[in-house]
Amino acid sequence: MNRNLFFVATALFLWGFGEGMFFNFVPIYLDLQFLLSKSEIGLILGVFGFSMAITHIPAGRLADKIGRRPLLIGAWLLGLVSTWLMGFAQALPLFLAGLFAYGLTAFVSSPLASYVTAARGKWPVATVLSLTTATFGMGMVLGPVTGGWVGDHYGMRMSFYVAAVVFILSNGFMYFIESQPIDHHDPESPPPGLRSNKRFITLIAILAFAIFSMYIAQPLTPNFLKSVRGLSLSQTGLIFTVGALGNSLLAITFSRVNPRRGYLFTQALVALFAMLIWKGTALPVFALGYFLLGGFRASRPMAMAQARELVHDSQMGITYGIMETVSAVVFIITPPIAGFIYERDPMILYPLAIVFIAASIILSSIFLPRKVSHV
Repeated sequence: MNRNLFFVATALFLWGFGEGMFFNFVPIYLDLQFLLSKSEIGLILGVFGFSMAITHIPAGRLADKIGRRPLLIGAWLLGLVSTWLMGFAQALPLFLAGLFAYGLTAFVSSPLASYVTAARGKWPVATVLSLTTATFGMGMVLGPVTGGWVGDHYGMRMSFYVAAVVFILSNGFMYFIESQPIDHHDPESPPPGLRSNKRFITLIAILAFAIFSMYIAQPLTPNFLKSVRGLSLSQTGLIFTVGALGNSLLAITFSRVNPRRGYLFTQALVALFAMLIWKGTALPVFALGYFLLGGFRASRPMAMAQARELVHDSQMGITYGIMETVSAVVFIITPPIAGFIYERDPMILYPLAIVFIAASIILSSIFLPRKVSHV
């Protein structure tokens, strides 16, 4: 591992720890602190998804044009400021300003992915992208259980303050990464545009449905565990910690698996998550479900590795930006749908997710590109 990957990995580990302290608890915080309905929470999460969606393509294009390091530094600083704002907020509008500003930090995804892809050396693309998922997930192992304990003993607002202190350390490590040269294509032989790349367009369409299928049961599961299953914040935090462990270990497990085959398998793991939350009645069962939900994060580098093989080096940033935008659009439309369904019958979300995932696996097995080299 070169020095740049080391600093990125360390910064991501600290960021995962800080984000894990509060992020999964946001739906519960909106419920308890501001007394919002499930539909209102779903709508807010949808707007949060919108704040993520609007940044990815511009960030990916900027990464290709001006370099990746400035965008990484900017995202880390914005995340720090917005977390302080959420902790400071006493009223809903100010909290939402901080929350939506935090959503804007999602623009880091495509520059980060292209940065580590360019820095990978001889590592396979899927392996180095899984590194970012795994190190972030390792931090998330510690974050939720810490955040749940802090919330139970000092109030949930304190979790935002502690997370912000951790983010200061994470920013410090990110400043040590080096700039990278900007990739250019041969002006005499430019690569085909992404809009005319039929294999890439097909891949994007399949991934969009797969992400929707895997995500629909997720946004309000924290509320389900607390309100329907009666878990405390500490118990919920423990479950989130096990989930973060699943994120990390499954990302490592799938890091050298053929991306196409791995993507199919990770979807099946998310279907098992939905089954265990739906039918489970005990804390260990819910924890196992969240461990298997790690397949959702593990699927991301599998998808990116497949897309990377279909585009030119000079299109890497915009390619990752388009993929992140598609994901974010799904994150916009899905929480309000989930909130609408939840208020009618929270139990319906889980069998519905299983049916969608089964359909997605069938479509993915038919239409995903079969000849993607693992390099």
